[in-house]
Amino acid sequence: MALPTDEDILIQQLRDPKTRHTTFSEVVKAYSEPLYWHIRRMVLSHDDADDLLQNTFMKAWTGIDGFLGNAKVITWLYRIATNETITFLNRPTTRSTDDMEACSAAHEADPWFDGDALQVRLQAAIQTLPPKQRVVFNMKYFDDMRYEDMSAILGTSVGALKASYHLAVKKVASFFEDDI
Repeated sequence: MALPTDEDILIQQLRDPKTRHTTFSEVVKAYSEPLYWHIRRMVLSHDDADDLLQNTFMKAWTGIDGFLGNAKVITWLYRIATNETITFLNRPTTRSTDDMEACSAAHEADPWFDGDALQVRLQAAIQTLPPKQRVVFNMKYFDDMRYEDMSAILGTSVGALKASYHLAVKKVASFFEDDI
């Protein structure tokens, strides 16, 4: 079975107890990779990203009946993933790993990361951003997501998202200027 292209049919299949399990399995297959990378860009380790992705799908599975269908399924999943990630990043034990050395070491040891010095610096700069700004920066910079889509995911106005992105870009640029 493949995911239906019509969002209304997809939601109907997710709500129907007879098709829910199969449809949800297809949703997991279709959206695991983009959600993983959305999360991965915000956390330092693959293991954390993998755990957060699993938490995202568990919350989605248990919350299917509460999903009203007033957003696309992918938007709903991004919202869950983003909230899970921000909660994780706001934990006091998580914040202690946000220094540049930890970021550099984590990325250099990661097989996903090719170790380019400029990329290490960019990731270190991104790690200095507050979690919400980090999310906005990553969604715009790496995913090239429209502000309207980000607004639906984050529940924040387009104007506030633009301001947040602008501030994040300034902070990242400032991070690089400090080395000059």
